[in-house]
Amino acid sequence: MKTEFSLKYCLLAYSLCLYAFISPNTLAEELNLEQLAAPLYHLEQKISYQTLDNGLQIRLLPMDNTLSVSIASQFSVGSRDEAPGQTGYAHLFEHMLFKGSKNAPGDSYAQTMSSLSGQFNASTFFDFTNYYLTIPSAALELALWLEADRFIRPALTQETVTNQQATVLEEMATSIDNQPYVRQAMEFLLKQAQGTPYQHAVIGSKQDIAQSTPTSLNQFHQNHYRPDAMQLSIVGGLPPQTTEWIQSLFGDWAKASTPINAHQEYIFDNKSVRAEIVDNRGPWPALLLAWHTVGQANRDAAAVTLLEGYLFQNRNSIIKQSGLKDPEQLLTYSIPLSMEHMGVTNLVIVPRAKTSLDKLAGNIEQMINQLSSQGISESDLDHLKAEWLNLKLRQVDSPSALARALSATLPQDRLVPLTGPWERINAVTTADMQRVAGRYFNHGYVRLDLLPPWYVRWGKTLLEWLPGGLTDSLEDSVL
Repeated sequence: MKTEFSLKYCLLAYSLCLYAFISPNTLAEELNLEQLAAPLYHLEQKISYQTLDNGLQIRLLPMDNTLSVSIASQFSVGSRDEAPGQTGYAHLFEHMLFKGSKNAPGDSYAQTMSSLSGQFNASTFFDFTNYYLTIPSAALELALWLEADRFIRPALTQETVTNQQATVLEEMATSIDNQPYVRQAMEFLLKQAQGTPYQHAVIGSKQDIAQSTPTSLNQFHQNHYRPDAMQLSIVGGLPPQTTEWIQSLFGDWAKASTPINAHQEYIFDNKSVRAEIVDNRGPWPALLLAWHTVGQANRDAAAVTLLEGYLFQNRNSIIKQSGLKDPEQLLTYSIPLSMEHMGVTNLVIVPRAKTSLDKLAGNIEQMINQLSSQGISESDLDHLKAEWLNLKLRQVDSPSALARALSATLPQDRLVPLTGPWERINAVTTADMQRVAGRYFNHGYVRLDLLPPWYVRWGKTLLEWLPGGLTDSLEDSVL
């Protein structure tokens, strides 16, 4: 708490020192950011914090005038924690937790939630697995009982394991193997992280999934589903007995005798890597670019986040603006992978008929070179911070999304889950942006050309040589 107190006053002192050196327009921008961030501080003041003796972290955020409540439970276990021969276990086990526990066998969980008109789901990532639901406030005690039972006492039978193996393999086929380029591109990118726990896909391998057993999955549960690896957040209309229910249902969950898996940070030296894949199902060429960045806890993470938005993600990003007039790309798509100890920025670009992949890659290199040498203005940086805030405020406007955000709190933000990330974003300077662009984006990158069958490539090459007006009309027919 002393650190948080000091940081706020340091920021205030810093703002006052700048007052004499900034123009009225700049001051107005800063005051707007301060006002825009105010709801985060207001919400955070309403959060109550508790850590049970077994290590389980709890955050409760009551909301007036609501008859529903959202629960989010996040465990610090993901694909990075899987042993060799057990890839995909974190995701498969996520499925299993909807298929029966000691006191609620079979489909009892789903049936009960459906009878309450509850909404529930889960997701697995490299670093974590989270479970979330929204139910009427009157059903909170029952929902917590069901959550505790399945987290602490899952019932894994051979029948349910076999059924969920089939479900996961079907999901793998639908989302990966039946889509052009995806399997080969995914495997190529994962090779770039070889030697780290991030070197295999979250969904795992077909062989490991097929060979899993109730015994091996139960062992995975015993190793990784533990109270000190869990963050529980509840947002909404909270009955006065909420804390008592949590203590009663989760308090006796035994703390593990061994420490949680420790993971180190992975920072790569970006270097130029180029390859291509050919997929006969591919409808059109595309370009996949990737840059190794940093994990969420790294001091450069906030600047990297703003830089990703500035380059590729925001509606006013450089790449989006470059496509407004006589565009050279049909589509751009970027979802950075931000893990606890590693980061990857990625960009997929689909070219217009008249534009080659080399031209698109050159455009991106030029864009980054310019940013590295010239940086960005204070005004542009303020707008980036405002866009980050707007996204965060839209997130916390939904009780379910807010509960999930609270349960995804980094250790460094344990008591400032909403304002801690913002204060790091707000502390980013134009010098930080220029330095980060040069360090992580301007020293080589991974380039993967996604190529369709030869006859599509031949037709595309022909269109590149035709006059622009003609290619525009033919392009629609081809695509």
